[in-house]
Amino acid sequence: MKVVILCGGRGLRLTGREPTLPKPMVEIGGRPILWHVMMGYAHYGFREFVLCLGHLGEAIKEYFVAREAWRDADVRLRIGQGETRRLELQNSHHAENFDIIFADTGNETPSGERLLRVADYLDDEDFFCTYCDGLWNSDPRRELEFHRSHGKLATATAVRAPSSFGMLDLASDDEIKEFREKPLVDQWINGGFFVMSRAVLDEIRPGDALESDVLTRLADEGQLMGFRHTGFWQCMDTYKEQEELDALWRRGEAPWNVWGGGR
Repeated sequence: MKVVILCGGRGLRLTGREPTLPKPMVEIGGRPILWHVMMGYAHYGFREFVLCLGHLGEAIKEYFVAREAWRDADVRLRIGQGETRRLELQNSHHAENFDIIFADTGNETPSGERLLRVADYLDDEDFFCTYCDGLWNSDPRRELEFHRSHGKLATATAVRAPSSFGMLDLASDDEIKEFREKPLVDQWINGGFFVMSRAVLDEIRPGDALESDVLTRLADEGQLMGFRHTGFWQCMDTYKEQEELDALWRRGEAPWNVWGGGR
């Protein structure tokens, strides 16, 4: 079963300017966030990826195509006479087993249309779809099971995000009765992890954005269900969020690291 990852945007919210590095390649703990997203799926057996490339997409290809296995392993180097050398990998710290299609879907293509452009690669009844900038600690098999149980065309993960500010409970005399530092808001929001039936592709028109067009249309037609995720979830839209995620990883406290290992 394929996992489609939308990797073509410019990531302007993260840097505030035209980036020189694609957002999927921004690192957490020395690894691109895209790699973290892929490892989360691969851990549960979903290893076939379709990467919808766009802006600076060649950097994503270069990372996966040119990266040598010895970079992520303990290595023994045997040097013999005549300058013969033998490199032996002792222990790979991240057992990657990916099957990746790098699909050039255009620099300016809206997110919904990017799905149309990879339709030929989606030959299963259902497929996963996500962005390159969100992390969670859920087992995607649970969302897939939920999706197949309700029979609708699409499932979107619903999460409750933390407030950006501390919340105050004010009494009538203006005394603060309670102070809560960035609690979860009551409203469910789009967490950016989806399961879609292949028939969703028939609902997409050229020029469609995934959120404002495709998902809105599916909701209006009663074809969109919400999978409630109450565990860890965090997007990486700002430099501050990138720093926070990086700090969690480096302290060994990253909830999304379901595959284990800290390198």
